Amino acid sequence: MKRVITVTVINQSGVLNRVTGLLMKRQFNIESITVGHTEKAGMSKMTFVVNVEDEQKVEQLTKQLQKQIDVIKVNDITDKAIVMRELALVKVISPPHLRSEMNSIIEPFRATVIDTAKNVITYQVTGNPEKIEAFIDLLRPYGIKDLTRTGATAFVRETQKPQSTQLSILQ
Repeated sequence: MKRVITVTVINQSGVLNRVTGLLMKRQFNIESITVGHTEKAGMSKMTFVVNVEDEQKVEQLTKQLQKQIDVIKVNDITDKAIVMRELALVKVISPPHLRSEMNSIIEPFRATVIDTAKNVITYQVTGNPEKIEAFIDLLRPYGIKDLTRTGATAFVRETQKPQSTQLSILQ
């Protein structure tokens, strides 16, 4: 099961290494990690997407992370109503005679063309990770020359829905 964990930390040298080291010691496979500044100076937020099979291991991990000296706050936000986004840059082989066809495919994803060459187009797309996967799958038959993804970043929505509704949205 995928879990989304956010960690607010004091922004200083070595904190990322200490936090990821703790995840490694507990044998969590990090699927995605993003780190960036917050609205408060000197603070950063890390967003981890990890695969975990044992719920007790997640609880143990959050408690151990909270004990770290540079860690201000730890939240497992998986079961909450959240906003999650990712950015992908996809360089696709695109001979001129296929461009209109490809543009019609990318239009529903609200992707943008950020670079063009004779036989290659680079698209930028943002959205939840499932949307990014669907976008990549549609472009794969054309020939993906290069691909990079930022990893997911997320936070809790201000308005929370009842628990039963949230679980069906995340699955």
